[in-house]
Amino acid sequence: MVSRRVVTGALLAGSAGSIIAAPGTPPTTPLAALPGKKPLLKRTFRPPNYETPLADLRTPHTRNDAFFVRYHLANIPDIDARAWRLQIGGESIGRPAALSLEDLKRGFERVSVTAVCQCSGNRRGLVTPRVPGVQWGYGAMGNARWTGVRLRDVLREAGLRAGAVEVAFDGADAAVLPTTPDFAKSLPIERALDEHVLIAFEMNGEPLPRWNGAPARLVVPGWTATYWVKHLADIRVEPRPFDGFWMKSAYRVPAGLFPAAPFPGQATRQTVPITEIVVNSLVTSHVDGDRLARGAPAILHGWAWDGGSGIAAVEVSLDGGHSWRDAALGEDMGPYSWRGFQWPLDTRQAGPIEAAVRARARNGAVQPDTLVANPAGYHHNVIQELALEVL
Repeated sequence: MVSRRVVTGALLAGSAGSIIAAPGTPPTTPLAALPGKKPLLKRTFRPPNYETPLADLRTPHTRNDAFFVRYHLANIPDIDARAWRLQIGGESIGRPAALSLEDLKRGFERVSVTAVCQCSGNRRGLVTPRVPGVQWGYGAMGNARWTGVRLRDVLREAGLRAGAVEVAFDGADAAVLPTTPDFAKSLPIERALDEHVLIAFEMNGEPLPRWNGAPARLVVPGWTATYWVKHLADIRVEPRPFDGFWMKSAYRVPAGLFPAAPFPGQATRQTVPITEIVVNSLVTSHVDGDRLARGAPAILHGWAWDGGSGIAAVEVSLDGGHSWRDAALGEDMGPYSWRGFQWPLDTRQAGPIEAAVRARARNGAVQPDTLVANPAGYHHNVIQELALEVL
Protein backbone atom coordinates (compact mmCIF):
# COMPACT_ATOMS: atom_id res chain seq x y z
CA MET A 1 0.00 0.00 0.00
CA VAL A 2 1.35 3.42 -0.91
CA SER A 3 1.90 5.51 2.23
CA ARG A 4 0.49 8.96 1.69
CA ARG A 5 0.27 9.85 5.35
CA VAL A 6 3.50 9.12 7.18
CA VAL A 7 6.40 11.36 6.31
CA THR A 8 9.90 10.61 7.47
CA GLY A 9 12.65 13.01 8.35
CA ALA A 10 13.25 15.55 11.07
CA LEU A 11 12.47 19.22 10.84
CA LEU A 12 15.00 22.00 11.15
CA ALA A 13 15.56 24.49 13.92
CA GLY A 14 15.00 22.05 16.75
CA SER A 15 11.46 21.06 15.74
CA ALA A 16 10.53 17.54 16.71
CA GLY A 17 8.20 14.86 15.43
CA SER A 18 7.09 13.83 12.00
CA ILE A 19 4.96 15.54 9.42
CA ILE A 20 1.79 13.79 8.35
CA ALA A 21 0.58 14.22 4.79
CA ALA A 22 -3.18 14.69 4.83
CA PRO A 23 -5.33 12.16 2.96
CA GLY A 24 -5.72 14.45 -0.03
CA THR A 25 -8.52 16.80 0.99
CA PRO A 26 -7.63 20.50 0.55
CA PRO A 27 -8.65 22.91 3.29
CA THR A 28 -12.15 24.30 2.89
CA THR A 29 -12.45 27.96 1.96
CA PRO A 30 -15.08 30.26 0.44
CA LEU A 31 -15.21 31.31 -3.19
CA ALA A 32 -14.73 35.00 -3.91
CA ALA A 33 -14.13 37.05 -7.05
CA LEU A 34 -11.55 39.75 -7.63
CA PRO A 35 -12.31 42.29 -10.39
CA GLY A 36 -11.74 40.56 -13.72
CA LYS A 37 -11.59 37.12 -12.14
CA LYS A 38 -14.22 34.41 -11.77
CA PRO A 39 -14.87 33.17 -8.22
CA LEU A 40 -11.71 31.56 -6.82
CA LEU A 41 -10.83 29.96 -3.51
CA LYS A 42 -9.97 32.83 -1.18
CA ARG A 43 -7.02 31.88 1.02
CA THR A 44 -6.23 35.43 2.21
CA PHE A 45 -7.74 38.79 1.31
CA ARG A 46 -4.89 41.14 2.09
CA PRO A 47 -2.52 40.45 0.52
CA PRO A 48 -4.73 38.78 -2.08
CA ASN A 49 -4.09 35.05 -2.37
CA TYR A 50 -6.70 33.20 -4.40
CA GLU A 51 -6.55 29.60 -5.59
CA THR A 52 -7.82 28.06 -8.82
CA PRO A 53 -10.60 25.50 -8.19
CA LEU A 54 -9.91 21.98 -9.43
CA ALA A 55 -12.60 22.21 -12.11
CA ASP A 56 -10.70 25.09 -13.72
CA LEU A 57 -7.49 23.04 -13.98
CA ARG A 58 -8.97 20.62 -16.51
CA THR A 59 -8.07 22.56 -19.66
CA PRO A 60 -4.63 22.48 -21.32
CA HIS A 61 -4.24 26.21 -20.74
CA THR A 62 -5.65 27.62 -17.51
CA ARG A 63 -7.99 30.49 -18.30
CA ASN A 64 -6.76 33.95 -17.39
CA ASP A 65 -9.82 34.72 -15.30
CA ALA A 66 -9.36 31.48 -13.34
CA PHE A 67 -5.57 31.68 -12.87
CA PHE A 68 -4.41 31.74 -9.25
CA VAL A 69 -3.35 34.98 -7.57
CA ARG A 70 -0.34 35.17 -5.23
CA TYR A 71 1.04 38.23 -3.44
CA HIS A 72 3.23 38.91 -0.42
CA LEU A 73 2.51 42.65 -0.22
CA ALA A 74 -0.93 44.22 0.14
CA ASN A 75 -0.78 47.27 -2.16
CA ILE A 76 -1.40 45.96 -5.68
CA PRO A 77 -0.78 48.49 -8.46
CA ASP A 78 -3.21 49.24 -11.27
CA ILE A 79 -0.72 50.52 -13.85
CA ASP A 80 -1.42 52.55 -16.96
CA ALA A 81 0.43 50.52 -19.61
CA ARG A 82 1.04 53.63 -21.72
CA ALA A 83 2.88 55.39 -18.89
CA TRP A 84 4.74 52.32 -17.61
CA ARG A 85 8.53 52.25 -17.93
CA LEU A 86 10.90 49.40 -17.12
CA GLN A 87 14.19 50.60 -15.66
CA ILE A 88 17.30 48.64 -16.70
CA GLY A 89 20.50 49.41 -14.80
CA GLY A 90 23.12 48.28 -12.31
CA GLU A 91 26.91 48.23 -12.25
CA SER A 92 27.06 45.51 -14.89
CA ILE A 93 24.98 47.45 -17.42
CA GLY A 94 26.77 49.84 -19.76
CA ARG A 95 23.77 51.64 -21.24
CA PRO A 96 20.99 52.07 -18.64
CA ALA A 97 17.55 52.38 -20.18
CA ALA A 98 13.91 53.11 -19.41
CA LEU A 99 11.79 51.00 -21.77
CA SER A 100 8.12 51.42 -22.54
CA LEU A 101 5.82 48.58 -23.43
CA GLU A 102 6.01 49.66 -27.05
CA ASP A 103 9.80 49.69 -26.88
CA LEU A 104 9.71 46.04 -25.85
CA LYS A 105 7.18 45.05 -28.49
CA ARG A 106 8.87 46.88 -31.37
CA GLY A 107 12.53 46.58 -30.43
CA PHE A 108 12.89 42.88 -29.68
CA GLU A 109 11.86 39.55 -31.11
CA ARG A 110 8.54 38.38 -29.73
CA VAL A 111 8.60 34.78 -28.42
CA SER A 112 6.25 32.44 -26.53
CA VAL A 113 6.63 29.55 -24.11
CA THR A 114 3.99 27.32 -22.54
CA ALA A 115 4.90 26.82 -18.91
CA VAL A 116 3.48 25.85 -15.54
CA CYS A 117 3.52 28.67 -13.01
CA GLN A 118 3.40 27.06 -9.55
CA CYS A 119 3.72 28.55 -6.10
CA SER A 120 6.51 26.97 -4.06
CA GLY A 121 3.99 26.23 -1.31
CA ASN A 122 1.32 24.63 -3.48
CA ARG A 123 -0.48 21.88 -1.47
CA ARG A 124 0.90 23.19 1.82
CA GLY A 125 -2.60 22.98 3.26
CA LEU A 126 -2.52 19.18 2.85
CA VAL A 127 0.23 18.82 5.47
CA THR A 128 -0.42 18.16 9.15
CA PRO A 129 0.61 19.32 11.62
CA ARG A 130 0.17 22.67 10.00
CA VAL A 131 3.25 24.53 8.80
CA PRO A 132 3.41 28.33 8.39
CA GLY A 133 2.31 29.99 5.18
CA VAL A 134 -0.75 30.26 2.97
CA GLN A 135 -2.72 27.03 3.31
CA TRP A 136 -2.97 26.18 -0.37
CA GLY A 137 -4.76 23.16 -1.73
CA TYR A 138 -4.03 21.91 -5.25
CA GLY A 139 -4.69 25.11 -7.19
CA ALA A 140 -1.80 27.52 -6.49
CA MET A 141 -0.69 26.75 -10.02
CA GLY A 142 -1.72 26.97 -13.65
CA ASN A 143 -0.44 26.37 -17.16
CA ALA A 144 -0.38 29.18 -19.69
CA ARG A 145 1.17 30.34 -22.94
CA TRP A 146 3.35 33.31 -22.05
CA THR A 147 4.42 35.79 -24.72
CA GLY A 148 6.99 38.54 -24.49
CA VAL A 149 10.66 39.14 -25.20
CA ARG A 150 13.77 37.33 -24.03
CA LEU A 151 15.32 38.88 -20.95
CA ARG A 152 18.78 38.23 -22.38
CA ASP A 153 18.00 40.27 -25.50
CA VAL A 154 17.03 43.25 -23.36
CA LEU A 155 20.10 42.94 -21.15
CA ARG A 156 22.46 42.68 -24.10
CA GLU A 157 20.89 45.70 -25.77
CA ALA A 158 21.49 47.59 -22.51
CA GLY A 159 25.21 46.79 -22.67
CA LEU A 160 25.60 43.74 -20.45
CA ARG A 161 29.14 43.72 -19.07
CA ALA A 162 31.45 40.83 -18.35
CA GLY A 163 31.64 39.84 -14.70
CA ALA A 164 27.91 40.06 -14.02
CA VAL A 165 26.88 37.68 -11.22
CA GLU A 166 23.17 38.18 -10.56
CA VAL A 167 20.18 39.98 -12.00
CA ALA A 168 17.76 41.49 -9.46
CA PHE A 169 14.09 42.19 -10.16
CA ASP A 170 11.69 44.49 -8.37
CA GLY A 171 7.97 44.89 -8.96
CA ALA A 172 5.58 47.79 -8.36
CA ASP A 173 3.56 46.06 -5.63
CA ALA A 174 4.21 47.61 -2.23
CA ALA A 175 3.81 47.01 1.47
CA VAL A 176 1.51 48.84 3.87
CA LEU A 177 4.24 49.36 6.47
CA PRO A 178 7.65 50.82 5.59
CA THR A 179 9.37 48.17 7.71
CA THR A 180 8.05 45.32 5.53
CA PRO A 181 10.75 44.05 3.15
CA ASP A 182 10.19 44.94 -0.49
CA PHE A 183 9.47 41.88 -2.61
CA ALA A 184 12.54 41.68 -4.85
CA LYS A 185 14.17 38.54 -6.25
CA SER A 186 17.29 37.66 -8.19
CA LEU A 187 18.52 35.07 -10.68
CA PRO A 188 22.06 33.86 -11.29
CA ILE A 189 23.31 35.38 -14.52
CA GLU A 190 23.43 31.98 -16.23
CA ARG A 191 19.69 31.43 -15.63
CA ALA A 192 18.81 34.99 -16.53
CA LEU A 193 20.45 34.53 -19.94
CA ASP A 194 18.54 31.33 -20.70
CA GLU A 195 16.56 31.72 -23.91
CA HIS A 196 13.27 30.75 -22.23
CA VAL A 197 13.33 33.40 -19.50
CA LEU A 198 10.98 36.16 -20.65
CA ILE A 199 9.72 39.60 -19.87
CA ALA A 200 6.12 38.67 -20.67
CA PHE A 201 3.26 41.01 -21.49
CA GLU A 202 0.73 38.48 -22.79
CA MET A 203 -0.91 35.44 -21.22
CA ASN A 204 -2.83 32.99 -23.40
CA GLY A 205 -2.91 35.49 -26.24
CA GLU A 206 -4.28 38.37 -24.16
CA PRO A 207 -2.66 41.22 -22.21
CA LEU A 208 -1.59 40.15 -18.74
CA PRO A 209 -4.39 40.53 -16.19
CA ARG A 210 -3.80 43.02 -13.42
CA TRP A 211 -3.77 40.24 -10.80
CA ASN A 212 -1.16 38.29 -12.73
CA GLY A 213 1.39 41.05 -13.16
CA ALA A 214 0.29 43.63 -15.76
CA PRO A 215 1.69 45.25 -17.74
CA ALA A 216 4.74 42.94 -17.74
CA ARG A 217 6.16 40.22 -15.53
CA LEU A 218 9.12 37.92 -15.39
CA VAL A 219 8.58 34.33 -16.59
CA VAL A 220 11.14 31.77 -15.42
CA PRO A 221 9.98 28.42 -16.85
CA GLY A 222 10.81 25.42 -14.69
CA TRP A 223 11.44 27.44 -11.53
CA THR A 224 8.83 28.06 -8.86
CA ALA A 225 6.66 31.16 -9.07
CA THR A 226 8.55 33.10 -6.41
CA TYR A 227 10.93 34.19 -9.21
CA TRP A 228 8.14 35.21 -11.60
CA VAL A 229 8.14 38.82 -10.40
CA LYS A 230 4.92 40.64 -11.28
CA HIS A 231 4.44 44.30 -12.32
CA LEU A 232 8.12 44.53 -13.26
CA ALA A 233 9.49 47.98 -12.52
CA ASP A 234 13.24 47.66 -12.17
CA ILE A 235 15.94 45.24 -13.35
CA ARG A 236 19.47 45.61 -12.05
CA VAL A 237 22.50 43.58 -13.08
CA GLU A 238 25.28 43.48 -10.51
CA PRO A 239 28.77 41.93 -10.14
CA ARG A 240 27.82 40.53 -6.71
CA PRO A 241 25.01 38.48 -5.14
CA PHE A 242 21.79 40.33 -4.38
CA ASP A 243 21.30 40.95 -0.66
CA GLY A 244 17.54 41.05 -0.09
CA PHE A 245 15.22 39.45 2.45
CA TRP A 246 13.32 37.34 -0.08
CA MET A 247 16.58 35.76 -1.22
CA LYS A 248 18.71 35.62 1.94
CA SER A 249 16.01 34.67 4.44
CA ALA A 250 12.86 33.50 2.64
CA TYR A 251 12.12 30.75 0.12
CA ARG A 252 14.98 28.58 1.27
CA VAL A 253 15.24 24.85 1.91
CA PRO A 254 17.82 22.70 3.72
CA ALA A 255 20.93 22.18 1.61
CA GLY A 256 20.92 18.86 -0.21
CA LEU A 257 17.28 18.07 0.57
CA PHE A 258 16.00 18.48 -3.00
CA PRO A 259 17.68 18.15 -6.40
CA ALA A 260 17.90 21.68 -7.68
CA ALA A 261 19.58 24.01 -10.12
CA PRO A 262 22.64 25.58 -8.48
CA PHE A 263 22.48 29.13 -7.17
CA PRO A 264 26.05 29.58 -5.87
CA GLY A 265 25.82 33.22 -4.87
CA GLN A 266 22.89 32.53 -2.56
CA ALA A 267 23.82 29.12 -1.12
CA THR A 268 25.12 28.50 2.39
CA ARG A 269 26.15 25.28 4.11
CA GLN A 270 22.78 25.11 5.82
CA THR A 271 20.25 26.28 3.22
CA VAL A 272 19.82 27.07 -0.46
CA PRO A 273 17.16 28.97 -2.38
CA ILE A 274 14.29 26.94 -3.70
CA THR A 275 14.63 26.82 -7.48
CA GLU A 276 13.29 24.13 -9.80
CA ILE A 277 9.81 22.62 -9.72
CA VAL A 278 9.90 18.95 -8.75
CA VAL A 279 8.13 16.20 -10.70
CA ASN A 280 4.43 16.03 -9.85
CA SER A 281 0.99 15.05 -11.09
CA LEU A 282 -2.63 15.88 -10.38
CA VAL A 283 -5.86 14.02 -11.08
CA THR A 284 -8.46 16.54 -12.26
CA SER A 285 -11.28 14.17 -13.24
CA HIS A 286 -12.03 12.84 -9.76
CA VAL A 287 -11.52 13.63 -6.08
CA ASP A 288 -10.97 11.39 -3.09
CA GLY A 289 -14.25 9.74 -2.09
CA ASP A 290 -15.98 9.97 -5.47
CA ARG A 291 -18.64 7.38 -6.24
CA LEU A 292 -18.91 5.95 -9.74
CA ALA A 293 -22.04 4.54 -11.37
CA ARG A 294 -21.76 0.84 -12.09
CA GLY A 295 -21.39 0.18 -15.82
CA ALA A 296 -20.96 3.86 -16.72
CA PRO A 297 -17.84 4.98 -18.62
CA ALA A 298 -15.24 6.59 -16.35
CA ILE A 299 -11.79 7.85 -17.24
CA LEU A 300 -9.17 8.92 -14.72
CA HIS A 301 -7.27 11.87 -16.17
CA GLY A 302 -5.17 14.85 -15.22
CA TRP A 303 -1.75 16.44 -15.69
CA ALA A 304 1.91 15.73 -14.95
CA TRP A 305 4.85 18.16 -15.03
CA ASP A 306 8.36 18.84 -13.76
CA GLY A 307 11.05 21.51 -13.87
CA GLY A 308 11.80 21.26 -17.58
CA SER A 309 13.12 17.82 -18.49
CA GLY A 310 9.62 16.78 -19.58
CA ILE A 311 7.34 13.90 -18.62
CA ALA A 312 8.44 10.41 -19.67
CA ALA A 313 5.54 8.42 -18.18
CA VAL A 314 2.60 8.51 -15.83
CA GLU A 315 1.78 5.30 -13.98
CA VAL A 316 -1.56 4.35 -12.48
CA SER A 317 -2.22 1.83 -9.73
CA LEU A 318 -5.70 0.54 -8.94
CA ASP A 319 -4.70 -1.74 -6.06
CA GLY A 320 -3.18 0.69 -3.59
CA GLY A 321 0.27 0.79 -5.12
CA HIS A 322 0.99 -2.94 -5.39
CA SER A 323 1.12 -2.85 -9.19
CA TRP A 324 1.51 -0.06 -11.72
CA ARG A 325 0.69 0.36 -15.42
CA ASP A 326 1.50 3.15 -17.85
CA ALA A 327 -1.32 5.57 -18.59
CA ALA A 328 -1.83 7.04 -22.05
CA LEU A 329 -0.06 10.38 -22.43
CA GLY A 330 -1.52 13.38 -24.19
CA GLU A 331 0.08 16.04 -26.36
CA ASP A 332 3.57 17.17 -25.48
CA MET A 333 3.23 20.98 -25.35
CA GLY A 334 6.87 21.51 -24.43
CA PRO A 335 9.16 20.61 -21.54
CA TYR A 336 7.89 23.38 -19.25
CA SER A 337 4.20 22.65 -19.82
CA TRP A 338 2.17 20.03 -18.05
CA ARG A 339 1.22 16.93 -20.02
CA GLY A 340 -2.08 15.11 -19.92
CA PHE A 341 -2.63 11.48 -18.99
CA GLN A 342 -5.65 9.21 -18.89
CA TRP A 343 -6.67 5.72 -17.79
CA PRO A 344 -10.08 4.02 -18.27
CA LEU A 345 -11.62 2.77 -15.03
CA ASP A 346 -13.39 -0.57 -14.91
CA THR A 347 -16.85 0.03 -13.48
CA ARG A 348 -18.41 -3.33 -14.37
CA GLN A 349 -18.29 -4.58 -10.79
CA ALA A 350 -19.36 -2.78 -7.64
CA GLY A 351 -16.69 -2.18 -5.04
CA PRO A 352 -13.76 0.05 -4.01
CA ILE A 353 -10.98 1.27 -6.30
CA GLU A 354 -7.76 2.31 -4.59
CA ALA A 355 -6.34 4.59 -7.29
CA ALA A 356 -2.88 6.12 -7.19
CA VAL A 357 -0.95 8.13 -9.77
CA ARG A 358 2.75 8.89 -10.08
CA ALA A 359 4.74 10.71 -12.73
CA ARG A 360 8.24 10.00 -14.01
CA ALA A 361 10.32 12.74 -15.59
CA ARG A 362 12.76 12.32 -18.45
CA ASN A 363 15.62 13.07 -16.07
CA GLY A 364 14.69 9.96 -14.06
CA ALA A 365 12.96 11.70 -11.15
CA VAL A 366 9.85 9.94 -9.82
CA GLN A 367 7.18 11.16 -7.44
CA PRO A 368 7.83 9.89 -3.90
CA ASP A 369 5.35 8.10 -1.66
CA THR A 370 6.41 10.11 1.39
CA LEU A 371 6.69 13.86 1.75
CA VAL A 372 10.16 15.36 2.11
CA ALA A 373 9.97 17.24 5.39
CA ASN A 374 10.89 20.92 5.36
CA PRO A 375 9.80 23.81 7.60
CA ALA A 376 7.79 25.74 5.00
CA GLY A 377 6.01 22.81 3.37
CA TYR A 378 7.58 23.39 -0.03
CA HIS A 379 7.64 20.93 -2.94
CA HIS A 380 4.63 18.84 -1.92
CA ASN A 381 4.70 16.16 -4.62
CA VAL A 382 3.65 12.98 -2.84
CA ILE A 383 1.93 10.35 -4.98
CA GLN A 384 -1.76 11.19 -5.06
CA GLU A 385 -4.20 8.57 -3.84
CA LEU A 386 -7.95 8.48 -4.44
CA ALA A 387 -10.37 6.14 -2.70
CA LEU A 388 -13.14 5.64 -5.27
CA GLU A 389 -16.16 3.36 -5.12
CA VAL A 390 -18.30 1.81 -7.83
CA LEU A 391 -21.97 1.55 -6.79
